[in-house]
Amino acid sequence: MSNSTIRQVYKLKAGDISRLKMTDETLSAPSSMEVQIKVHAIGLNFADVFAILGLYSATPDGTFIPGLEYAGEVVAVGEDVADVNIGDRIMGVTRFGAYATVVNIDFRYVVPLPEDWSYQEGASYLVQVLTAYYGLSNLGSLKEGHTALIHSAAGGVGIWANRICKSKGAVTIGTVGSSKKLGLLQAEGYDEAIVRNPKTFKKELIEKLNDRPLDLIMECIGGKIMKIGFELLGPMGRHIVYGSAQYGDTSNRPNYFNLIPKYLMRPRLDPQNMIKYNKGVLAFNLIYLFDNVSIMHELLQELKLLKLGKPIIGHTFRFEELPKAIKLFQGGSTVGKVVVEV
Repeated sequence: MSNSTIRQVYKLKAGDISRLKMTDETLSAPSSMEVQIKVHAIGLNFADVFAILGLYSATPDGTFIPGLEYAGEVVAVGEDVADVNIGDRIMGVTRFGAYATVVNIDFRYVVPLPEDWSYQEGASYLVQVLTAYYGLSNLGSLKEGHTALIHSAAGGVGIWANRICKSKGAVTIGTVGSSKKLGLLQAEGYDEAIVRNPKTFKKELIEKLNDRPLDLIMECIGGKIMKIGFELLGPMGRHIVYGSAQYGDTSNRPNYFNLIPKYLMRPRLDPQNMIKYNKGVLAFNLIYLFDNVSIMHELLQELKLLKLGKPIIGHTFRFEELPKAIKLFQGGSTVGKVVVEV
């Protein structure tokens, strides 16, 4: 297969969001194990923002195309591809490169799009549901009757985390940064909700626990909020860390004068005390699942059995508006998934 195609992409060298520019480039035909996808929707994730700012450890060196998640239609297949055909509607993940109108990807990283799902819904599923499920199930050992504290509860990961907990018979306490998001938590069936305020968070969390042990925390905030959560975690509790929003802000480039003090004052946890109090911290990066694709597919099969429903799309933008979508997402005011239509 020798045909190539012209595509539009967003590229930059990490460090400044204003560098993110659209350009045309030539994409070669897919290799023997690849499929070529005409992208119809792109899902935004906080890892995108941190990669663009150069704050994500997995960020590629030099100029790169951000983006981890998309959905679209298969338009070409390599000669050794199995079980994927031209015309298939798929959702996919990639280790960067999704901010594009066409992508080539190893066929193992595409998943059939459910018949009654739109492309926008397909681009809103894989990264966040895998984050929630791997954190809660594989690392958190979620069980019936557990109480789980879920931060950023109105975001994509938070919504899926609540649904997963409910499917297992767990009690959920969701936290959000604004009272405007409380309605969504109520609609999604959270048992309790807290608007995060470091000054009152400990008192409010104790009240919401109502003498129940805190068994599990899905942690993405960091700082004082993380420290309080760990302090209140019950015996045999697990603190699952998958992000640290405290390092985010709305500027185009990292403000290291603000970041360095936060980094130096981050919670320090003593393993000896973890033994004493029978509690622990586990952290993960979803790139691990990209590098272990068989595990990813096992998790997706387990998720399919839970019948968790469709994603919630909170905001949509056109491809030409992608930098605008990033800025909105960066500000932390969004609910559900932010999707860019191509």
